Amino acid sequence: MPAKILIVTGDAAESLEVLYPYQRLREEGYDVDIAAPSRKKLQFVVHDFEPGFDTYTEKPGYTWPADLAFSEVEPGQYVALVIPGGRAPEYLRGDAELRKILKSFFDADKPVAQICHGPLLTAAIDTLRGRRVTAYPALEPDMEQAGAEFQDTEAVVDGTLVSSRAWPDHPAWMREFLKILRATSPAT
Repeated sequence: MPAKILIVTGDAAESLEVLYPYQRLREEGYDVDIAAPSRKKLQFVVHDFEPGFDTYTEKPGYTWPADLAFSEVEPGQYVALVIPGGRAPEYLRGDAELRKILKSFFDADKPVAQICHGPLLTAAIDTLRGRRVTAYPALEPDMEQAGAEFQDTEAVVDGTLVSSRAWPDHPAWMREFLKILRATSPAT
């Protein structure tokens, strides 16, 4: 039976940051579940850079069904966790069920991959203190406030935590995450 990986997300998550790891990890042989506040069709978004804008723009992206509600997740069934970015993390960080899920992965020192605004979730449960991380560059003050050492680079590995800035860094992010997964929890 293939090992299982959990992706936690919600509406307004960055399409590429959910679907790239979902497909890449399935290609590697893992079962992957997507959990959200409730079982429903999620509306993802596309963030891109347009000439003349000081920040990224947002457009509607793909829709995708959540396999589970956060309240249905049994963290012990999963070998690793993926936390995509987009706008979802800014409202999900207050979800008590999700906070329990996140804490259980860190307490068990299971591999966690976070990208873009995803580190807002791990900062909210005080798991970044003393760690090296990267995130979307605008989050540097948030990461420092959470007690982390921010590094503006494609991928940062700190123990079993792998972080990345945004979807253009996917190859480096998944390459580092898969190294850890293959060593700790092979797909089969």
